[in-house]
Amino acid sequence: MPHSRRKLSAFSLSFLDIMSCGFGAAVLLFLIIKHNVESNIPQPTVRTDLSSEVDLLEEEVLEGRKNLVKIRNTISDIDEKLVSAQGLALRIMDEIALTEGLTNELVLDGKDGKLNKLKADIKRLETERQQLVKDLNKTGEDSRKYAGDGNRAYVTGLRMGGKHILILLDTSGSMLDKSIVNIIRRRNMRDERKRTAPKWVRALDTVDWISAKFPVTSQYQIYTFNTTARAVLAGTDGKWLKVNNKLQLEKIVNNLKNIVPEKGTNLEQAFKAASQLRPAPDNIYLITDGLPTRGAKSTRGATISGERRLKLFEKAIKSLPRGAPVNIILSPMEGDPEAANAFWKLSQLTNGSFMSPSEDWP
Repeated sequence: MPHSRRKLSAFSLSFLDIMSCGFGAAVLLFLIIKHNVESNIPQPTVRTDLSSEVDLLEEEVLEGRKNLVKIRNTISDIDEKLVSAQGLALRIMDEIALTEGLTNELVLDGKDGKLNKLKADIKRLETERQQLVKDLNKTGEDSRKYAGDGNRAYVTGLRMGGKHILILLDTSGSMLDKSIVNIIRRRNMRDERKRTAPKWVRALDTVDWISAKFPVTSQYQIYTFNTTARAVLAGTDGKWLKVNNKLQLEKIVNNLKNIVPEKGTNLEQAFKAASQLRPAPDNIYLITDGLPTRGAKSTRGATISGERRLKLFEKAIKSLPRGAPVNIILSPMEGDPEAANAFWKLSQLTNGSFMSPSEDWP
């Protein structure tokens, strides 16, 4: 009988084996891929968390150090203030102790009558102080002594006093005498004879008299002038000197005695020198004998007209310091009739005074 064929089936043993192998391979591949993925994922570490905490702690430490420095500085300031306070307290305690000691001494002395004596001394000193103040406010008659001839006490009418007093003394050749003939004659004499000329001696005595009237609290300056102006005491041009320095004032008065009158009269130079003093003088004494003969520009010829002298005088007035009264002591010279009128007007214009003294003054 013919051999019958076997029927083919899709679910035979071989097919199942193949399917099992394939499924196992897929599962194995899946397991391998999943393991790799999980191994590659970065895992958070404890180190990362600790770094953040460390940074935070470092910031806190830094802030703490800053606060520590501030605290130390504050402590240093407090220590210094404490030391100062302690020193001040010690000084106060010493002063209190000293005051208490003095108080005790006064109390003890008071029992013996010494306290009353101290009170009397204080009262006496206060009286003396008030008297000194009165003396200082006077014209300073005692600042220097002037010994005149006899017992003459003329009423001069001069404006005395002032805080800054200036004397301008004419030392031109015309101060040798009041007449032109005698002036020319004395110019040819020896210097010793010139210094003893009566008119010149009276001018020096006038300076001596005025300086004796200086208030002892005031300041002064003495200038001489002919064609130029300068301070009598060398090195003091433009400076005020103190009246209470009696030795210096005596030296200046003595230096005047060594001057020999010579040359012409430039009143403008004298007034310019006065205007350069700071502060400005508040009282000026001008001792002269006539109108100026010299100006800024030199004049031609040996003589000068009265009209020209008046013009030089008017120009010189413009150089005067403002507000200063000018007290004029004029020793008239022949040949200059306009001098008295011109100088009198100047004294009135400046609220000063004018006098033409006799030959036996001062």
